[in-house]
Amino acid sequence: MARHLAPSSGSLHRLLASRHYPPSSQAPPPRPLLLPKPLSAAMQLQRRGRRGVVIAAAAASPPSPSSPRTEVAEGPAWGKVSAVLFDMDGVLCNSEEPSRQAGVDVFAEMGVEVTVDDFVPFMGTGEANFLGGVARVKGVKDFNPEIAKKRFFEIYLDKYAKPNSGIGFPGALELIMECKNAGLKVAVASSADRIKVDANLAAAGLPVSLFDAIVSADAFENLKPAPDIFLSASKNLGVDTSECIVIEDALAGVQAAKAAEMRCIAVTTTLEEDALQQGSPSLIRKNIGDVSINDIFYGGSNARHINADDGAESSENSSSIGNASPESLNGATNAGLSGTKSSPISKTEGLLGSRREILRYGSLGVAVSCLFVAARNWKAMQFASPKGLLNFFVGGNSSIFVNNEGDSLSSRAQQIKKYLADFEFGGSATYAPEFPRKLDWLNTAPLQFGRDLKGRVVLLDFWTYCCINCMHVLPDLEFVEKKYKDKPFTVVGVHSAKFDNEKDLDAIRNAVLRYKITHPVVNDGDMYLWRELGVNSWPTFVLIGPNGKVLAQISGEGHRKDLDDVVGAALEFYEDKKLLRNDPLPLALEKDKDSRLLTSPLKFPGKLALDVENNRVFISDSNHNRIVVTNLEGQFICQVGSSEEGLLDGPFDAALFNRPQGLSYNSKKNILYVADTENHALREINFVDETVRTLAGNGTKGSDYKGGGQGTDQVLNSPWDVCYDPSQETVYIAMAGQHQIWKHNIRDGVTNVLSGDGYERNLNGSSAFRTSFAQPSGISLAPELQELIVADSESSSIRAVNLKTGGSRLLAGGDPVFPENLFRFGDYDGTGSDVLLQHPLGVVYASDNQVYVADSYNHKIKRLDPVTRKVTTVAGTGRAGYKDGPGLSAQLSEPAGLVEVGDGRLLVADTNNNAIRYIALSEKGAEVKTLDLIGVQPPSPKPKTLKRLRRRLSVDTDVINVDGGSSMEGFLSLAITVPDGYHFSKVTNIQRTLFFLSCFASLHHR
Repeated sequence: MARHLAPSSGSLHRLLASRHYPPSSQAPPPRPLLLPKPLSAAMQLQRRGRRGVVIAAAAASPPSPSSPRTEVAEGPAWGKVSAVLFDMDGVLCNSEEPSRQAGVDVFAEMGVEVTVDDFVPFMGTGEANFLGGVARVKGVKDFNPEIAKKRFFEIYLDKYAKPNSGIGFPGALELIMECKNAGLKVAVASSADRIKVDANLAAAGLPVSLFDAIVSADAFENLKPAPDIFLSASKNLGVDTSECIVIEDALAGVQAAKAAEMRCIAVTTTLEEDALQQGSPSLIRKNIGDVSINDIFYGGSNARHINADDGAESSENSSSIGNASPESLNGATNAGLSGTKSSPISKTEGLLGSRREILRYGSLGVAVSCLFVAARNWKAMQFASPKGLLNFFVGGNSSIFVNNEGDSLSSRAQQIKKYLADFEFGGSATYAPEFPRKLDWLNTAPLQFGRDLKGRVVLLDFWTYCCINCMHVLPDLEFVEKKYKDKPFTVVGVHSAKFDNEKDLDAIRNAVLRYKITHPVVNDGDMYLWRELGVNSWPTFVLIGPNGKVLAQISGEGHRKDLDDVVGAALEFYEDKKLLRNDPLPLALEKDKDSRLLTSPLKFPGKLALDVENNRVFISDSNHNRIVVTNLEGQFICQVGSSEEGLLDGPFDAALFNRPQGLSYNSKKNILYVADTENHALREINFVDETVRTLAGNGTKGSDYKGGGQGTDQVLNSPWDVCYDPSQETVYIAMAGQHQIWKHNIRDGVTNVLSGDGYERNLNGSSAFRTSFAQPSGISLAPELQELIVADSESSSIRAVNLKTGGSRLLAGGDPVFPENLFRFGDYDGTGSDVLLQHPLGVVYASDNQVYVADSYNHKIKRLDPVTRKVTTVAGTGRAGYKDGPGLSAQLSEPAGLVEVGDGRLLVADTNNNAIRYIALSEKGAEVKTLDLIGVQPPSPKPKTLKRLRRRLSVDTDVINVDGGSSMEGFLSLAITVPDGYHFSKVTNIQRTLFFLSCFASLHHR
């Protein structure tokens, strides 16, 4: 169902272009509300603002003519402050002790006994020296710092720095926000590697986006106490070193700040004050919660009062504060200070603030929160429109769909006709906007409401081809199109792209061909009709009358009956009003224009699997509804499936599939597991007896978010990929249709959920039902990590699922701040959450312990190191095309699946090129070639026979259930009638006929 949530500072993006939440009847069990960490941070900011006078107690107020002003009275002037550089371990994050414990674990694996105290002298000097220093002291021979560091990160991230585990020091977020509100730049400057910085910030609930710069150890040879990291941070911020304040906990960090000629506030969270004094810090505080804004701006010195006419202030910071505005500083008035000459500022004095100030600072907190949300979600904001927001709040024009359950067909039709009569004569109708003439069309010449569509009932389907929910409604559209094919009724698909790649006309054409769409489709890349009609989710249907008036609007899937009822009643109503035309709408279908698909051996291949021992490659030839088997050289071995669309078990040549995708091979049993996507089923191909069998699912799209059923009794929902785990005899399933990861137990046939609560979002949690996915479409087993690598396509991220807990963690891409922001995508190689991907559909965990990613809508193959989380492009230019050659100049088109062949070689299902590509990896770079498919022929059309078939029913079939009794065989009497005005042709021979029912539940003629 389409998802609609009330807008707020943290959820506005969810209503703008959202799609799927589990239906209320099938929703996961109630659980405590999980606020996204950044939203929690924003709310903390608001709460902090409401008690702003307390916060302001540590802030100095700018002078005013009517009140005294403060300045540093003792010692030299503190000087101007423009930036604050935060160390991470021991300052922002309580991570020093866990880091030392992880170090103990590393040495324990080497058989070397150390204690946490052994690491203290090497804190703040970077992981290599942190571990290497202890190794030198303990006399560890043949110590390899890089191997040790890699293992350190694996242990640390797995055991001690899980996302949102609360390792942040109290007061850290508040101080950061106070600095930002005061106009200061803030940065993290750490001797830790970036992988640890990202992990710690995520564990502490501190969004990376809070900081203007993050400088880590990866790019530096000389770490603290050398000043290089602090100097680089200063340069990145564009702030002179003399205007930077460093907050540090380690002696090496204090010494580095002094070497960089920066002032330093030391905190005693790790070392005692006496130890820190060796580095001569400017100030010492107990922890970051005790560091005030006054400490930063004025050095925390005692203050004296001077009158306004005593001359200019000695502090250079007065101009900075003035520029920042009193509100941004959360500054309090000096009430209560007038009699305190030469006394320190007391924190309790801030309680004297006024209610007006509380409201002022609270409003400021809300404003900052809203700006932060808008900045993080600017892509989602592009889908907003005033009319869309209005439709969200008032429900749009959907009253025609209300109270339709339980009504008879005739009663329902009369209700709709009455609604239309009232609507037509009410005088408040809205007219559909005309299609802009510049738009591109598929399956037809350009259409206009005032010309081609006048006199027709038109159903607009707002869709985007990445959206699984939009695919789910295609059978509903096919149903009403078939039912009213002889009526003046037209479906128009309004393609309103989410991803940049989806705006490309050729990409949409491929989607039209892949999903066999035969109605007109318009490419509304600029979202003109979306905004004008107030659409706010995919899919959305808008019904337009023959006079161009907007009759109704409804969002989500599962509305076949609604659409059927309304379209049928509207056609009858307007036919009575003589407003309909009778001429057919001319079409020019794309499938009739593309001859390459008629001769191509493959048609939109989706996924691959490999049988190393027998030199076999398995290809899901998705739109040919079959599995093709070749050897590694591309020579044809066999095909599984007759190429007809349907659901049928049996021998290879008779079995039926429906756009199968994921494949995974069980070498022990010589069995291939298949995600039979549009049959909503898990299938098994047995190469021993050459048969196909259904393991789970029955051809019906399910909405069960827990599972636990056995065999075909357990319904599935668009399974997109599978992965076999031989150690557990389990098949893992990427259940794209309901945003979860499932598992099928081979031993007992039970299928149930492994991870994900069914809500469509990018939420990493510690357990299965505190985790959410957004259309997971590719999975691969990482046995060394005891994780399942997931291509979470709609969040444009790569994630890892813990096979024991069902929890997940982010590896690369996506929005680490707002789980429900599914619009953070692009094409940028980097590390962790800095990476930008675009709808990745495939992953493979290779023998070199690297993850290779099919970054589908960027038309690239990328490499991801699951330990450092660094991503680099291996092949592809970023533009769709077909070109062999060196990796970075070769071209692919929406690659969707990949498999490792061995010896640094990959095979890729290059979906829109209808080809299998071969990538040879080497230290010099990648080389891309095309696998020649020898002997693989496109399927030839087969005449339909009367042999026993368990097919998917056509969309216009009515199912009549009868009680068959308990007999294995018997007589069945059929009474066949036809509607008035129809008769059987003269050649029809209707007589008593003998049938029997087999154990396959099929009806046979004898």
